[in-house]
Amino acid sequence: MTMRELRISTDSSQIDVDLVHRYLSEESYWAKGIPRETVERSLAHSLCFGGYIDGHQVAFARVISDYATFAYLGDVFVLPEYRGSGYSKALMQAVIAHPQLQGLRRFMLATSDAHGLYAQFGFAAPAKPQTLMECCVPDIYKTSKPIPPPQRRRSGQ
Repeated sequence: MTMRELRISTDSSQIDVDLVHRYLSEESYWAKGIPRETVERSLAHSLCFGGYIDGHQVAFARVISDYATFAYLGDVFVLPEYRGSGYSKALMQAVIAHPQLQGLRRFMLATSDAHGLYAQFGFAAPAKPQTLMECCVPDIYKTSKPIPPPQRRRSGQ
């Protein structure tokens, strides 16, 4: 495939939520079965990067961060029919160069199959893996219902 220009935007109003949900819930290995409400909530609380060709979204990534010391990169994908054309590298360049993600002490991600891509951008295995811990529920979308957002208290309650 000839590489056409990929326009990358962090404008959340341009994100094709249907596309992102479909990809994550049906095609990804890390979020199979994820409910749409969970995807919507994750997008609302992340810095999202959409990759667009001719006005159609073909790539996505999101970053969860405090914008001062830490960031986590997740849900990165390029639609299968657009892979192999350098779009994942272009997307990663935009993520790494984003002004709000500069000067972070730690930028993390998890991947099963894209170590080569991320290594090009400075990611490596943890220097001290013995210091890292996680709470992981890999089949959460198969075994539980999404937790509704907390109810906001009205003043006077």
